[in-house]
Amino acid sequence: MGIAGGILCRFVNIFWTGFLCGEKNMEQPLDQPLQELANLLIQSASKIVFAESCTGGLISATLARFPGISFVHCGSAVVYRLDTKIQWLGIPAKMLIDPGPVSEAVALAMAEGVLRRTPEAAIGVSITGHLGPDAPPELDGQIFVGIASRGKTCHVVGHRLPTGASTTALTGYSGLTEREQRQWGAVEFVFQQLIALLRGGTIAH
Repeated sequence: MGIAGGILCRFVNIFWTGFLCGEKNMEQPLDQPLQELANLLIQSASKIVFAESCTGGLISATLARFPGISFVHCGSAVVYRLDTKIQWLGIPAKMLIDPGPVSEAVALAMAEGVLRRTPEAAIGVSITGHLGPDAPPELDGQIFVGIASRGKTCHVVGHRLPTGASTTALTGYSGLTEREQRQWGAVEFVFQQLIALLRGGTIAH
């Protein structure tokens, strides 16, 4: 960790702790993994960019809650519709037909596409999935997360989000629909993958 990154981490953690203590009414899901991921990104000076489909920008919005994250957070391309995936990220139209938008191939192409279009970023992350309602049974709750790093092997991880509150981290956040719970569960899963990667160079399954 560089000196600048260390100083920035100490400063933003003091600010973040004060923010959480003084603004309990503003508390939101995933504060703890958010802080851990933000610290790891800042410490490593790893700039990151996202391509989000099923989460609709929620990953980026959650990360942006952390003070000083602009040091490493480049932004997010919300590519919800098929044509947006084609126009913004260069995803081949044939790939969106077969194997389809919710697939390992598309997740990988999204991660590589957004990284290719963001020269300052070192890591490109994508998510695509079907969070319901009215999802085909074989895809209900299915997400794929792609992680592309410059000069390194790219990864795609599939995960099936269960019905209802998807993780213990979301317990206590009432008033969420099943779709919203799954969106938060998807954000948490992405954070888990990135934390594992930045801490030890491995993707957590």
